Amino acid sequence: MVYCGDCLEKMKELADKSVDLVYVDPPFYTQTIQKLLDKTGQEYSFTDSWKDIGYYINYIEARLRECQRVLKETGSIFVHCDRNASHYIRILLDRVFGEDHFQSEIIWSYKRWSNAKKGLLNNHQTIFFYSKTDDFKFNTIYTDYSETTNVDQILQERSRDKNGKSQYKRDTNGDVVMGQAKKGVPLSDVWEIPYLNPKAKERVGYPTQKPIILLEQIIKLVTNENDLVLDPFMGSGTTLVASKLLNRRYIGFDISEEAFKLTEDRLKSVIKTESFLLKRGKKAYRNLDEQSMLIIKSLDGIPVQRNSGIDGFLKEHIDDGTVAIRVQREYENLDETVEKLQKACSSKGCSYMIVIRTHRDCIDTFDYTNVLKNLIILDQYDLQISDAVRELKKKMTLKKA
Repeated sequence: MVYCGDCLEKMKELADKSVDLVYVDPPFYTQTIQKLLDKTGQEYSFTDSWKDIGYYINYIEARLRECQRVLKETGSIFVHCDRNASHYIRILLDRVFGEDHFQSEIIWSYKRWSNAKKGLLNNHQTIFFYSKTDDFKFNTIYTDYSETTNVDQILQERSRDKNGKSQYKRDTNGDVVMGQAKKGVPLSDVWEIPYLNPKAKERVGYPTQKPIILLEQIIKLVTNENDLVLDPFMGSGTTLVASKLLNRRYIGFDISEEAFKLTEDRLKSVIKTESFLLKRGKKAYRNLDEQSMLIIKSLDGIPVQRNSGIDGFLKEHIDDGTVAIRVQREYENLDETVEKLQKACSSKGCSYMIVIRTHRDCIDTFDYTNVLKNLIILDQYDLQISDAVRELKKKMTLKKA
């Protein structure tokens, strides 16, 4: 549902404890008129100019109190701001929601070019995460291991000593206890999500438009399907678009008739830009080339670095056992690939192994009749295609003969 009007008045029409998530992206106290043109030359603008900071604080606090009222006991609020007024916003949130319900200060980090000649380049914004109560809904999101993480750090179990210091867990013989591969690293409070490219398909020309993937991450963290998401300052409607893509219900308000119409149009025809930067990630410390990374991810695996034998693990365990993966290198025959994976797995306690064969050896010496029961050999899709084409050519040659 989308409505045009002052969110303070519109929120008063909502029932108490009826909303699962509130995302607030208010004016940032920039003391300017924000303007931007869309691809057709249509100008969108809104006024972010205030009499003084006191007036701004009162304006924001009144709306935060309504947000607090409509939130369910299990609900959360995310408030987006920047360096202009983030310190004031934090105090307001403590006052309205309570210091004990502060959960995180999220840093949205991005790269933007600027001609600024003096001072530090501003490459981040702040998102404050508060819950209404201690009993708030939360879904852990896992990310890939850091490029500096080695296999031992992933597999070896940890415990804490009497001083609370983390250490490797050892058995009665003093040997390090090997555990199972984890699902990844829990999402941190620093989010490296690219700023919208001026030529991005989802860009609609509205000032301060946020990328859909940013809002999707927030929504996934604290809601489930069919939950209700509220955006009191919907602007171009990105929060509502992200909610629609994730099968959440949504309500949006904006005082601007232009924003109201723009949001309605976006919801009728949803466009989302995929981020190549997020897909590729950082390349420092990598053993794996891009192709190997893609292969492992296509298996729903997690790539790992800094290990000469193991390239990744499946996220899901088989028979409660860890499954290690290795992609055959261009310079390796199949025997060498299998041997390196077996050697690495023997000291890591992996239950199953998967080798991705990328090419056929000129002289194939691999003993296919004596393959270990816990070893699976899969052909890369490029190899499967090339085999299929070769077989097709053979059939065509036989027909001509």
